[in-house]
Amino acid sequence: MGSTSAGKGSAIALTPNTPIQPPSRALPSLTGGRRYGDSIFKWTTAAFAMLIAGLAVVIVIGMAMGSKLAFQKFGFGFLTRQIWNPVTEDFGALAFIYGTVVSSVIALIVSVPLSLGVAVFLVEKAPRALANPILFVVQLLAAIPSVVYGLWGIFVLAPLLRNSVYPVLQSTLGFLPLFKGNQNGLGLLTSGLILSIMVVPIITAVTTDVLKAVPNTQREASLALGSTKWEATKIVLQNAKSGISGAIILGLARAIGETMAVTMVIGNRPQISASLFDPSFTIASAIANEFTEATSEIYLQSLVELGLILFVVTFIINMAARVLVWSATRGAGRGGHG
Repeated sequence: MGSTSAGKGSAIALTPNTPIQPPSRALPSLTGGRRYGDSIFKWTTAAFAMLIAGLAVVIVIGMAMGSKLAFQKFGFGFLTRQIWNPVTEDFGALAFIYGTVVSSVIALIVSVPLSLGVAVFLVEKAPRALANPILFVVQLLAAIPSVVYGLWGIFVLAPLLRNSVYPVLQSTLGFLPLFKGNQNGLGLLTSGLILSIMVVPIITAVTTDVLKAVPNTQREASLALGSTKWEATKIVLQNAKSGISGAIILGLARAIGETMAVTMVIGNRPQISASLFDPSFTIASAIANEFTEATSEIYLQSLVELGLILFVVTFIINMAARVLVWSATRGAGRGGHG
């Protein structure tokens, strides 16, 4: 019996189905190799990220050094001086800041309601077969080069506004300072309208993503309590307001930094005027228009200082927008709109 048990034990030990354990010393080698590869991947991607951050720092330092002479001569008063006279080498950024702010505000006034309406329709109302083509067409507007927008503004929009729209505005609202002056079709209002078309794709795309990130349970709960479709949509908009604010700020940053299209339709005159029909200048258009004409060192460095101002303002706006959008979409994984 004992030998039989031993024989059975030997048979069990030699069964082909018995798993064979690999040598224990092979495991540390394999694990160590994987950890070594993970470390290389981690530090390589970290180096790429630091490279981008370092590039931004280098740009700021380069522009700060390139505008040192202008800052020493004008100081912080450069931001509040209106005069821009290359002949007397007397420079100030206030007229350019004014043109940038006014044209960007006009762009937001026109584009924000349009973009929100399109986004709400695509997410809350339109069937998928219709929503996808419309979203594609809207996003296609972002792929059009800005110089094409500028050419369209000169040859189509400006004549249309000069002959049909501006006379009506002046005859009905001419008692306001905003709609007085010479209406030649090129000015702040024209540039603001061009910018509004250019920022619609950005605001629409981000707002669409933010609305999709709102959980479907909120829509269903509102409808279950007896809300109409419009009332449920208002609740969705209320919950997505921080992300929508971020989308608007991203559109503002796009409008502030636009160059070629604005340069072609704004009139390019460094002045502060209450009339939206009058020509003006933005920071970006001033740099593009006058950089090749800067013959003196102080003239060149004043333009570089304008670029530094534009960079800092755009950076701050983009950071604020990213924070707002992140705060609205960070919970998208918990159940969004399908």
